[in-house]
Amino acid sequence: MCPLTPWNRTWVDSLGGEVIRVIDTEGDYAEWTFPADPGAVRAARSAVRARLRGWDLDSVGDLTALLVSELVTNALRHATGPIGVRLVRPADLGGVLLVEVSDPLPEFPHERVARPDDEGGRGLQLLESTSRRWGTRPGGAGKTVWFELAVPR
Repeated sequence: MCPLTPWNRTWVDSLGGEVIRVIDTEGDYAEWTFPADPGAVRAARSAVRARLRGWDLDSVGDLTALLVSELVTNALRHATGPIGVRLVRPADLGGVLLVEVSDPLPEFPHERVARPDDEGGRGLQLLESTSRRWGTRPGGAGKTVWFELAVPR
């Protein structure tokens, strides 16, 4: 997973190049690393749902698990190393859940238009249409795809 400390994190908007710096000494986060094997998708989905239940965020559990599944599946298709998943609830950004999926492949994902009969190609479209915003950022050994969801305060 790309190195981030809970004290100084940077998110870069993939569309406008906007940089968001979040410095929070209060807040919750959870992170996991999964091996690059097919069981990672189910394990990530289960871990995310369990953590969100623990944070009383069941209202975004299904959507978050779906989006994490899409990003972990993309990582499995293209990368061979470990996949990191991180949930962050910054104390100074109430009402926001930040989700990150990291892999060792440096190339950023590209949205494509899926034809009706295509079995794939809709993950980033789904991310675009359901999240507040999303983006990618390079890491020391790969990249991170992140997204924000609105959550009840």
